[in-house]
Amino acid sequence: MYQLQVENMSCGHCVGSVTKAVQGVDPAAQVQIDLASKRVTVESPAELGAISAAIVEAGYPVTSAQ
Repeated sequence: MYQLQVENMSCGHCVGSVTKAVQGVDPAAQVQIDLASKRVTVESPAELGAISAAIVEAGYPVTSAQ
């Protein structure tokens, strides 16, 4: 499981875009997003770097990931 801090998310569209980006790397990934804390939790065997890069490519800066 990964936790990422993702900036510039403010609405349901953002949630959908980030979820779609993560699931583009791993279609079976479980994604949970807390807009208030800008925290994205991902349950996936995919590499953290690939997930983070997909989110950044979708237009949302990842400020921390673990």
